[in-house]
Amino acid sequence: MLEVLPRLRRFAVSLTGNRHDADDLLQSTVERVLTRAIPEDVDVSKWMFRVLRNLWIDEIRARDVRLKAAERPEWREDQIVAGEEAVLGELTLREVERAMAALPAEQREVISLVAVEGLSYREAAEVLEVPIGTIMSRLARARAGLAKQLGPHDSAEAAGARTTRREG
Repeated sequence: MLEVLPRLRRFAVSLTGNRHDADDLLQSTVERVLTRAIPEDVDVSKWMFRVLRNLWIDEIRARDVRLKAAERPEWREDQIVAGEEAVLGELTLREVERAMAALPAEQREVISLVAVEGLSYREAAEVLEVPIGTIMSRLARARAGLAKQLGPHDSAEAAGARTTRREG
C-alpha cells in the first residue's frame, strides 16, 4: 500500500486542482482502505484509485450542496482556488493545471491515470469501470483539449509574427 501512495497523491492533485484538498482526499482514502475490508481477488492499488475517485465524487456533490446553501458569496470555492493558484510557482505549471481543470472530469481522470500515473488503457478501464474504448475516446478528447488550450492563443497573431520575421 505504501508504494502506491505517491501515485495516489498525484491523482488526487489532478482531480482536486490543489495540494491541500489532495492531501485531505488522500487521507480520507487511506482511512477508508484501512477501516474497510478489501474485496477478495482485487488489485489493491487499482482498488485504492477507485476508492479515491469515488470519495472525490462524493466531495464534489457535497461542495455543490454547500455552495448552493452558502449565503456569503465571498467564500465561493472558485475564489479560494484562484487565490491558491496565484501562489503556485512556475507559469507553465499553472497553465497546465488550468488546462487540466478546464477538461471535463471524465477526461481529466483518464489523462491523469494514463499520462501521469502510467496506467495502461486496460488498467485505467478497470479503475474507472468503463470499457477500454471509452478510455481511448476520452483520452483522445482530453489530449485534443489540452493541445488546443496550451497551443498558440491567437493563430493570426502567430502568423503575423512569422511574417514580420521574414520581412525583417
